[in-house]
Amino acid sequence: MELLETKNRVSVVIVNYNAGPYLSRCLISCNNQVEEIILVDNASSDDSLERAIQVIPAATRLKVIRNHNNLGFARACNQGTSAAEGDFLLFLNPDCELAPEAMSSLLGAASDHPSVGMVGGLLLNADGSEQAGGRRSVPTPWRTFVRAFGLANLAQRYPRLFSDYLLHLTPLPAAAVEVEAISGACMLVPRHALERVGVMDEGYFMHCEDLDWCMRFRAAGFRILFQPSARVTHHKGRCSSARPFFVEWHKHRGMVRFYRKFFRHQYPGLLMGLVICGVWLRFGAVVCYLLLKRMATRQDQ
Repeated sequence: MELLETKNRVSVVIVNYNAGPYLSRCLISCNNQVEEIILVDNASSDDSLERAIQVIPAATRLKVIRNHNNLGFARACNQGTSAAEGDFLLFLNPDCELAPEAMSSLLGAASDHPSVGMVGGLLLNADGSEQAGGRRSVPTPWRTFVRAFGLANLAQRYPRLFSDYLLHLTPLPAAAVEVEAISGACMLVPRHALERVGVMDEGYFMHCEDLDWCMRFRAAGFRILFQPSARVTHHKGRCSSARPFFVEWHKHRGMVRFYRKFFRHQYPGLLMGLVICGVWLRFGAVVCYLLLKRMATRQDQ
């Protein structure tokens, strides 16, 4: 596949943290589909960065940013944004692999109209099934409550009240469609839209910064599209499996920041306090589950 035309130059921004062999596979998959690769390493302790650099041809426009500490996903993405020169920026997780024509499909949707501010692809599990989160509605506190307590089963009778925010179980559209949110694992953003909206909120260390960005893009009048023909295999969780408690802490911290930032007017005072308590109660339940799982694993060894 030939590189994209000069007028549609694409820079891919990849933030790495101990992605192991998946980083090399990621770079190989996008090498012939983009003009420039920006690789930001958040102080990885494995050899993923060195191995990845070796597999990329010398002629590739590769820029490597090495951080001495783990600065978090949003801040590292912003570092990559500052170094990128493309007309479009693709933010791609290091455990993702682009299908051969994925970039062309994403770019076609992003170039369709100036109002398009972000395009996401079809995220797939290793077995080829669609992964949750690639297309979704905004997980408001109420929608999150509905999903947590299994009330989405009532959506057939009361769709406006009990609808699930995850859309991967609904029929796959035949062409690009507008959605409220996509996943930060794969986001193509035109530079003109990014310059208008601004970079990611560095108040998030990891998780929820993508939802925050989607909210801000929509508030600025941009459309967010899901492109089903852009297939991306996502080996989810490969970078975070070694530190589950650390990940869960920042995930729930990000949820609190997200809810306070965008839903304070809908959930004022005591109601927002109940929402925040619910988030941290969920965090406690997850920690207990992880501890029990770890104890059971040790007993089996």
